[in-house]
Amino acid sequence: MPIATPEVYAQMLDRAKAEKFAYPAINVTSSQTLHAALRGFAEAESDGIIQISTGGAEFLGGQHNKDMVTGAVALAEFAHIVAAKYDITVALHTDHCPKDKLDGYVRPLLDVSAERVARGLNPLFQSHMWDGSAETLADNLAIGQELLAKAAAAKIILEVEITPTGGEEDGVSHEINDELYTTVDDALRTAEALGLGEKGRYLLAASFGNVHGVYKPGNVVLRPELLKDLQEGVGSKYGKSSPFDFVFHGGSGSTAEEIATALENGVVKMNLDTDTQYAFTRPVVDHMFRNYDAVLKVDGEVGTKSKYDPRTWGKAAEAGMAARVTEACAALRSTGTRLK
Repeated sequence: MPIATPEVYAQMLDRAKAEKFAYPAINVTSSQTLHAALRGFAEAESDGIIQISTGGAEFLGGQHNKDMVTGAVALAEFAHIVAAKYDITVALHTDHCPKDKLDGYVRPLLDVSAERVARGLNPLFQSHMWDGSAETLADNLAIGQELLAKAAAAKIILEVEITPTGGEEDGVSHEINDELYTTVDDALRTAEALGLGEKGRYLLAASFGNVHGVYKPGNVVLRPELLKDLQEGVGSKYGKSSPFDFVFHGGSGSTAEEIATALENGVVKMNLDTDTQYAFTRPVVDHMFRNYDAVLKVDGEVGTKSKYDPRTWGKAAEAGMAARVTEACAALRSTGTRLK
């Protein structure tokens, strides 16, 4: 069962929260990066989450048509086949989807899974993200209610982002300022609108200073202790301890202490994209620089086929990204926690 069933995905998230670790959620854009993520999880003996953004899905759909749904479905179907060779369990997730792309991405994908479930199958994806951070909170949560109902009917978990994450990802950008911190009132309004599980399970991407992109430690002011305030503020009203399953966005450059605090306060999923992109590309650049005359037909020569063969440098790229995924598992305490 390499691709998690809805029940197993719920078990994975419950276990992560109880044992205070998180699953790396790795963005992929190709069959090769998918294998790199799976390999990294397998080498760490960790389960994990594979995710596809709108931009990644468009790329996967091919540059002739750039169809996001085709790209996402194709890679998900591919993952269901190849993941069977890895001794781990992974969930498939779609990353940031803003309002203007819902009709071209998440809603059709929910329909695909609903049709599968109606035939007695499991959903194609185990979770989808609705990124309403550019909308007012009222509009964000209204759309969230609609999507949560559809997701629950298709046995899918919804991820919601209720307040902005700084920086830019797939065309959604926010300034880096004091608005990057979710308040207890924001969390209370979320619980009132979406419930605490009775209307369908969801993951909450709360903001505690997170910024997408590349930053050195210290350049971004993270306050992961804020997550405890949100848990306690909502938990005290509803009589429920630690009611939220949090997602950590914009984690590049985070310190070990910041990550540890986030895990202690309910983070069960942490997104990785920027760091794994670099880890994939860096070995390719190294190969090209070291074999310049071989990968190019310089000065009338013919180059060296074995050096420009995509399999040669592609293997190095896969290994580089897999190593970064394994490193992420260690940082998030998921190493060795795979379901037996």
